[in-house]
Amino acid sequence: MNIIFKALYITEQEEGFKKEIIDRTIDTLPEGEVLIQVHYSSLNYKDALSASGNKGVTRSYPHTPGIDAAGIVTKSSVATIQVGDKVIVTGYDLGMNTSGGLAQYIRVPAKWVVKLPEGLTLKESMYYGTAGFTAAICIDKLVTNVDPAKGDILVTGATGGVATIAIKILVKLGYSVVAATGKVEQEREKLLKLGVKEVIGRSEIDDQSGRPLLKPRWAGVIDTVGGNVLATAIKTTHYDGVVIACGNAGGVQFTSSVFPFILKGVTLCGVDSVEYPMEKRIALWSKLANEWKSNQLDEMVREVSLEESIHYLEQLLKGTHTGRTVVVLQ
Repeated sequence: MNIIFKALYITEQEEGFKKEIIDRTIDTLPEGEVLIQVHYSSLNYKDALSASGNKGVTRSYPHTPGIDAAGIVTKSSVATIQVGDKVIVTGYDLGMNTSGGLAQYIRVPAKWVVKLPEGLTLKESMYYGTAGFTAAICIDKLVTNVDPAKGDILVTGATGGVATIAIKILVKLGYSVVAATGKVEQEREKLLKLGVKEVIGRSEIDDQSGRPLLKPRWAGVIDTVGGNVLATAIKTTHYDGVVIACGNAGGVQFTSSVFPFILKGVTLCGVDSVEYPMEKRIALWSKLANEWKSNQLDEMVREVSLEESIHYLEQLLKGTHTGRTVVVLQ
């Protein structure tokens, strides 16, 4: 039986790219060992780029974006994944050049599939999604190298999905967190409720002096912005501190001297969630489901329909989106 299902569909036209909800059939999906009925997805900046026709993310159209999906297996040709299994798919090529999770069905390679860990519902897994998984990689790198007693942790782009989840986990683990945002007045109270020590403006973390070193402020940094904010973070990190880079909303290039690295022993760590090794991927999802899980996950999340997702994708592209948006598909 060729199932008909709803999907966000992006088509290229003379005047640009059209977003609409259409009916698709299973036989239009790419090949893969596992067919999944998607119950929930979530929205990410990469989805907004794909939905706007960014050829650096998605090479050819028409296309269904959505780099996150959580649902139930309805067909599988591998013994390790059974019909009825609850599963998560994030990263790899999902939603980029492979039909993505902003649809009621996906078909993917088995090696992309993570079984839902105990302690997490399908909906909660998409409260995290790629943003939460990226935050988990950042936290894993930070806690390995920086003890809470060493001092404040700076989190930049603090109202975004990755930063919001990172803040929640850091606070739960006993770290003192300073949140930096360009929306101080609008978001201060919300960030303070997350448990941060202080909320500061973007100007405080965007040094224009050109000096190679500045007064140290941070034991560690999780930077979701990039550009000169990342450069400033490196210059203001304490001796033997760690700066973790996981975003580029503020620019893909930055300038630094070698002095923070050879005089202060600062470590710069990059984060990629797309090709993260499966064994480590499973371990981090287990932590998100258990010892790192927040009791108030739903407080930072809005739930929307597939039709409503178009509006929020546009907000993401404009930079006016905050927190996490989960798309309900069933």
